[in-house]
Amino acid sequence: MFRRVDVPVLGIVENMSYFCCPNCGHRTDIFSHGGARAEAEKLGVDFLGEVPLDIAIRETSDGGAPIVMSQPDSPHAKVYRAIAAQVWAKVGGAGARRAGPRIVVE
Repeated sequence: MFRRVDVPVLGIVENMSYFCCPNCGHRTDIFSHGGARAEAEKLGVDFLGEVPLDIAIRETSDGGAPIVMSQPDSPHAKVYRAIAAQVWAKVGGAGARRAGPRIVVE
């Protein structure tokens, strides 16, 4: 659909990619794993990263203080910053200046 309407896809992120038990540290792929990476390869777009399923992400977001702001040094915040850095680089960073889309009404 995005290609039909000429919307650029900057990449794909696998949300709720895995769960790490807070008690034992064991990683579990609750919802399967790797589907987003496979889809990115299939579509020829970048795979931007894996966001874990974690209660701290939900609690901080619901509380109005997302994890990147409330716990900036946490591993989860680092995941979000790495994804954001890739997107920022793709759109040209601070010096980017692109013309807006040309809208044609027929």
